[in-house]
Amino acid sequence: MADKPVFRPVGDYIWEAEPVGEMRVPARVLASRKLWDLIQRDNSLKQLCNVATLPGIVGYALAMPDIHEGYGFPIGGVAAFRVEDGIISPGGVGYDINCGVRVAVTHLTQKDLEGKVERLADVLFETVPTGVGAHGAIRKLSREELRQVVVRGARWAIEEGFGTEEDLRHTEENGCLAGADPDKISARAYERGADQLGTLGSGNHFAEVDFIDEVYDEAAAQRLGLFRGQVVYQIHCGSRGFGHQVCDDYLSVMYRAVQKYGIRLPDRQLVCAPLSSPEAQDYLAAMRGAANFAWCNRQIIMALMARAFQKALGVSPRELGVRLLYDVCHNIAKVEEHVVDGQRVKVCVHRKGATRAFPPGRPEIPSDYRDIGQPVLIPGDMGRYSYILLGKPKAMELTFGSSCHGAGRVMSRAQAKRLAAHRNIERELREVGIVVRGESRATIDEEMPEAYKDVSEVVEVVHQTGISTKLVRLKPICVIKG
Repeated sequence: MADKPVFRPVGDYIWEAEPVGEMRVPARVLASRKLWDLIQRDNSLKQLCNVATLPGIVGYALAMPDIHEGYGFPIGGVAAFRVEDGIISPGGVGYDINCGVRVAVTHLTQKDLEGKVERLADVLFETVPTGVGAHGAIRKLSREELRQVVVRGARWAIEEGFGTEEDLRHTEENGCLAGADPDKISARAYERGADQLGTLGSGNHFAEVDFIDEVYDEAAAQRLGLFRGQVVYQIHCGSRGFGHQVCDDYLSVMYRAVQKYGIRLPDRQLVCAPLSSPEAQDYLAAMRGAANFAWCNRQIIMALMARAFQKALGVSPRELGVRLLYDVCHNIAKVEEHVVDGQRVKVCVHRKGATRAFPPGRPEIPSDYRDIGQPVLIPGDMGRYSYILLGKPKAMELTFGSSCHGAGRVMSRAQAKRLAAHRNIERELREVGIVVRGESRATIDEEMPEAYKDVSEVVEVVHQTGISTKLVRLKPICVIKG
């Protein structure tokens, strides 16, 4: 870009750069002053302005307060493209298609875990495989079984005995995006995914046991069956090697499509195709299949964790009382209707490291939550807090119904490992009451709390802007790292 965009504050917690050069729309970032200073340390703002140059983009190229540098699009980015003349870009979804968060609640309280957390951590770590090549949580699936997972999503897991029908109602899209086509997915993706269902994978993925230590909206919390001291557990993972392969395969397709359709790009990582093209439609069909794999994966992990609780604590399913609160994805592209410049427009919304945050009244929300808004699940780092929020109407005005998805990294994994080299992060966490298990010391070191922004600061931005408001805060007790 010949002219450099200049970001200026245009309201409380909003920073905006007017279009310059080939930008078609302004770029907007939601951030506090403290977070703004952190955001400027990497190339994420440049990436956001690059997104603003893409064909068919409407409104703004948006970034949540947890924005950081990613592949093509920044992580924490939101962009909507008109269906009739816009594009879809794999970089705007991410490699880990439908990486997302699931929160399950229990009947247990913090006191029920006293003296039992080490045992629980060991059993959870044995039960849910972690790491780069994690496999073997359940049987290895045949190609035909995987094709069923692609089409049916979390329902496949339910019918295999991993959960109940009620879980589907409390999963975004009922755990299955329509329009998935197993024929649009490569043989290599099927090979990689065959024995990965029920596994966490690596990186920032985790399974975490928490308790509710703060309630901000007592009435809404009561409606959702949430209370102080209650034990809940979170799952953060996605479509594993299956989704990664789908992304990789279609990046190659999109490289050719850019040439074919004459699309000018400021960064080749933004490769894309017109939404009306066969290349885009094939990617959408494959992406939806990978998203369905991810929902199936989290459904299985939720059930495996419930079994681990029962084994470790010696409680019955009734005493444990596991219930899915909600499951929401944060690496996805979905066709939705939104109001743009006063007109209702059909757009393809890319949310990359951004969570859907629909307000009360939306039909996409489970009927028992519809009058209070969609639960918005925001995990933090393993040493501080996570949050559950509720979607609010302002999200539809400002962010295409989107919110932040986590804390957001402030240092690379290599930096974190260097900083932790002469420390014992596992012991430091144990001293503050948090038990951690990981595949290796390196796995734990690279996810040290200081590697992330303070999620409380991130959440305060979306709370103050009215995009999603705080419901409860979660404090970690036990963390299983991918």
